[in-house]
Amino acid sequence: MKRKPGARRVIIMGAGGRDFHNFNVCYRDDPAYEVVAFTAAQIPFIEARTYPASLAGKLYPDGIPIYPEKMLSELIHELRAELVVFAYSDVTHEQVMHTASEVMAMGAEFAMPGPDMTMLKSKLPVISVCAVRTGSGKSPVTRKLLGILRKTGRNPAAIRHPMAYCDLEKQRAQRFATMSDMDRMSCTIEEREEYEPIVEAGFRVYAGVDYAEVLRMAEGESDIIVWDGGNNDFSFIRPDLEIVVADALRPEHCMTHHPGETNIRRADVVLINKVDKSTADGVKAIKRIVGGVNPAARIITARSHVEISPVGPYPAGWLNGKRVLVVEDGPTLTHGGMAFGAGIVAARDAGAIPCDPRPYAKGSIRDTFAKFPHLSDVLPAMGYSGKQRKELASTISSVPCDAVLLATPVDLARLIDIDKPAFRVTYEIKETGRITLAAVVREFLGNG
Repeated sequence: MKRKPGARRVIIMGAGGRDFHNFNVCYRDDPAYEVVAFTAAQIPFIEARTYPASLAGKLYPDGIPIYPEKMLSELIHELRAELVVFAYSDVTHEQVMHTASEVMAMGAEFAMPGPDMTMLKSKLPVISVCAVRTGSGKSPVTRKLLGILRKTGRNPAAIRHPMAYCDLEKQRAQRFATMSDMDRMSCTIEEREEYEPIVEAGFRVYAGVDYAEVLRMAEGESDIIVWDGGNNDFSFIRPDLEIVVADALRPEHCMTHHPGETNIRRADVVLINKVDKSTADGVKAIKRIVGGVNPAARIITARSHVEISPVGPYPAGWLNGKRVLVVEDGPTLTHGGMAFGAGIVAARDAGAIPCDPRPYAKGSIRDTFAKFPHLSDVLPAMGYSGKQRKELASTISSVPCDAVLLATPVDLARLIDIDKPAFRVTYEIKETGRITLAAVVREFLGNG
């Protein structure tokens, strides 16, 4: 196979996930295009790499270089790019259009491939769990769905949105069924946050870089697929039932972020989460938005039930009046834009006093606080590299506090040494209205 004369020169903008997927399904084997570069944003340490030839295909014997997104205009000029493809998520509509304006000012075309171009077709039934924003609460919904499906006698598996942070060739198609699988693959904290709770609950989760291979692997061991979305992206696999999680604390974001609004408009079911932490006005606002753009969608309301479990000998009641360091899910706080998560909620419920970790932050953790100034009394669990994991551990050790609340989905105490009393904070969803996930699933399976 040879590239066609005059093939369009393409740059794909991404964050180590949808960018690679869109390339694989839309451009990899099409000789009418020549992808000359990827650009990387949002995730630390993913630029200055190469998308390897083994994944890039026969048209790219040298692979494809990955550059920082800040070089975009320079790259369009130097590489004579004619088309720039935007392929990542959880960005404001305003940011998307600023990027489009930058691209067009350089003379290039700006494109955003949609679901029909990028979704793979499975031979199995597929339920997708996507969201309006990062941090809305997709993961508890995914776990609950897997449990519901198992009780119906099904053999479900989760396919997780990509988290391609390490060796891309080794991550081509991954299967996680035990904790040792994650140890063997040297998963980052961010990867473990997504995979570990599913595996702890007794289910398999599949992920990787080439989702045609990932899908084939999952189909070989399952009879139904649950797509577990990342950020607020839409599914890579064509769903038969689309569930979208909205955050009652951020109702206005239903219509302000890409591609969260796409998800709201496509949803079969909108699950409004955290209704117990929001005002009634927030819930009403989301219902009003959904009614305006997708009136056929069914609405489920749910609260986020938070629990504190001691890692050591101290009971949860010991926390009353104590100064605590709250460690929260990293992506929720960073590009998700949240100032707090379940850990702060748990600290307040326990009568504990969250302390400010910023003066004690080390290395790249200090840089994270500088980049995201909305953070104060929480520590994002950043662990995209071994060095950053050590900096996180050093930061935790340096903060003068009585205890540490670990509110990440991963059991952080397994990964780093914590020299203070530690407590895990977990959270599950509990529906509050007449419509439940179990009822929706029964109806979907034809048992309603």
